[in-house]
Amino acid sequence: MQGEDARYLKRKVKGGNIDVHPSEKALIVQYEVEATILGEMGDPMLGERKECQKIIRLKSLNANTDITSLARKVVEECKLIHPSKLNEVEQLLYYLQNRRDSLPGKEKKEKSSKPKDPPPFEGMEIDEVANINDMDEYIELLYEDIPDKVRGSALILQLARNPDNLEELLLNETALGALARVLREDWKQSVELATNIIYIFFCFSSFSQFHGLITHYKIGALCMNIIDHELKRHELWQEELSKKKKAVDEDPENQTLRKDYEKTFKKYQGLVVKQEQLLRVALYLLLNLAEDTRTELKMRNKNIVHMLVKALDRDNFELLILVVSFLKKLSIFMENKNDMVEMDIVEKLVKMIPCEHEDLLNITLRLLLNLSFDTGLRNKMVQVGLLPKLTALLGNENYKQIAMCVLYHISMDDRFKSMFAYTDCIPQLMKMLFECSDERIDLELISFCINLAANKRNVQLICEGNGLKMLMKRALKFKDPLLMKMIRNISQHDGPTKNLFIDYVGDLAAQISNDEEEEFVIECLGTLANLTIPDLDWELVLKEYKLVPYLKDKLKPGAAEDDLVLEVVIMIGTVSMDDSCAALLAKSGIIPALIELLNAQQEDDEFVCQIIYVFYQMVFHQATRDVIIKETQAPAYLIDLMHDKNNEIRKVCDNTLDIIAEYDEEWAKKIQSEKFRWHNSQWLEMVESRQMDESEQYLYGDDRIEPYIHEGDILERPDLFYNSDGLIASEGAISPDFFNDYHLQNGDVVGQHSFPGRFFQLKTKHLGLSEIKRQYNLKKESRFVWTVSSG
Repeated sequence: MQGEDARYLKRKVKGGNIDVHPSEKALIVQYEVEATILGEMGDPMLGERKECQKIIRLKSLNANTDITSLARKVVEECKLIHPSKLNEVEQLLYYLQNRRDSLPGKEKKEKSSKPKDPPPFEGMEIDEVANINDMDEYIELLYEDIPDKVRGSALILQLARNPDNLEELLLNETALGALARVLREDWKQSVELATNIIYIFFCFSSFSQFHGLITHYKIGALCMNIIDHELKRHELWQEELSKKKKAVDEDPENQTLRKDYEKTFKKYQGLVVKQEQLLRVALYLLLNLAEDTRTELKMRNKNIVHMLVKALDRDNFELLILVVSFLKKLSIFMENKNDMVEMDIVEKLVKMIPCEHEDLLNITLRLLLNLSFDTGLRNKMVQVGLLPKLTALLGNENYKQIAMCVLYHISMDDRFKSMFAYTDCIPQLMKMLFECSDERIDLELISFCINLAANKRNVQLICEGNGLKMLMKRALKFKDPLLMKMIRNISQHDGPTKNLFIDYVGDLAAQISNDEEEEFVIECLGTLANLTIPDLDWELVLKEYKLVPYLKDKLKPGAAEDDLVLEVVIMIGTVSMDDSCAALLAKSGIIPALIELLNAQQEDDEFVCQIIYVFYQMVFHQATRDVIIKETQAPAYLIDLMHDKNNEIRKVCDNTLDIIAEYDEEWAKKIQSEKFRWHNSQWLEMVESRQMDESEQYLYGDDRIEPYIHEGDILERPDLFYNSDGLIASEGAISPDFFNDYHLQNGDVVGQHSFPGRFFQLKTKHLGLSEIKRQYNLKKESRFVWTVSSG
């Protein structure tokens, strides 16, 4: 068929079935559109049918609605419903009126994070039904006055809300260009006009393939300007309203002021409703465009975050859902998060928790979760009182998971762990643990519990009643390593809770074998290693459960994963506190195995520290002390580690070597010699590396003192010597008789008179004065300050 043969287009709409919407208060009208292309003679040349549906939302439908009147109105306004179906519509409306929104006990489907489309609003609800074939008429209206422009844009919006029309509208460049021009020129003159046109482009923004069109007409940048302007207008309205309210409060008897305030307040409410419709549509369009991170960056550069945080002061739930959704999307980037911090976003979000609107509460919690990755913001959440509010949400199935994730992040900070003890959080968590029917507990729940168990006060609450017994029973039954990690954290606290573990030492020791899962064994070993209880007979435990061969075998380099080997070393350190256990371990040859492991793991500070701690425990006992000192090179290793860069390693080394030095004179001399050598080397290094700064010459005033002691011969500085009246005048000469009153005895200067003061405090027990001067002159060129020990 040639294009010029097609002369006419015949369009036929045929109504179909009417049904109720499955979840909303709305009717769904099915209809069929048949388009036929006719030739010059009126003969059909090409035809196409398409099944469509229209949703009629009934926001005003409630228990008191007059169903008959509403049905009549629906039939009159919707041209797709034939008047003969009035009774059917009435029956459907009656069904909707009595239908329950949700059945009790039925689980709600997971909430979508995507906000709902903006609802119909004043300015787009007109009696006329738009037709795609009348686009030229609608475009002409855009060139008329504001009321006609509003009407024309509302009719085009009707068409744009049907996705089937978008491609055809896309081809109409005249219409799109006119809409963009009118929005750019007239948006300040009519809120309804601006809302209609932005809504049209919003319909396009719902599909990624049309984003290029919106970018071409620069609608996004225009929306940013409109939002910024409207937010500033709102601030001015509020300022004006507060002034009039203040005037009424100051003069309550003045009826004129009161009426003026009431009139202004009513006008303000109307303006806010229209403004929030505009903000909602504009922000939703920007949210859709923000799919492209480059576009999102442009928005950020235009202060989108500041605008959104300002909008959090509104009370409109639908607008708040959109704003919080947008902030949640932006919050994954650090720069945006920092902007939110500047705007004190947490203080604004706290008022929404809890709130009656489920979608808003859900999306707000998700935003808080994103923000809770920041330490400073977690601190702010605690300060504004979010902790008890989030804890209260743990009892609600809809929000339990997300609230627990936020609380988990807060519990990561040690300073906040104890605050959970003053809420009902721990009893709720214990209830969840015990009611969990699966073998493995939810990761969020058990991770949260592990963190809380690191605090002593929390542990006391956890162990109340049969808490520890129930935890041990479940952990041993399901071999759950994470639950055992929680128990291990409980075991680290001194006090009455640690003594509760005496009943479970045998159960824990029985798990130490090659047959069990390694992660579970690690936690069991860690728990046992924490049990530093004086009354515990570790020798009996080691023998009964044959743990010594297991422990020795795991010390061989490469025999097991490092995590397991480390726990074995810590366990050996704990049992070595017992005299008989230490002897048992030394007899089994564990000390050489530890030295070999020390060689293999010398770069790992944790391994080194724990192995040295084992030596520290063993040198307390006579049997093991002799083995360590006389049969191994452990003291030599300890001497090498005396000056390790790790402070904890140095402390343990020093304590261990002090005990060795006390019991063995030979090692005592070696240790003392090494300490002396190290001290001197450090002192020499410090002195030799010290660089003289020019400003040092003026530390004691502006007058230059030349030369300094270390720059010249101190014995040639008579001005520094004392006489009986004080310093000798620099211009005075000292006769040789001055020295005749003094003589050297065993290298010390003695005489009839002692010097009234000492400026250098030289004690020369083995060297004469001439020797001091000679050696000093030898060293002074290298900036070395020589010191003589007094012996």
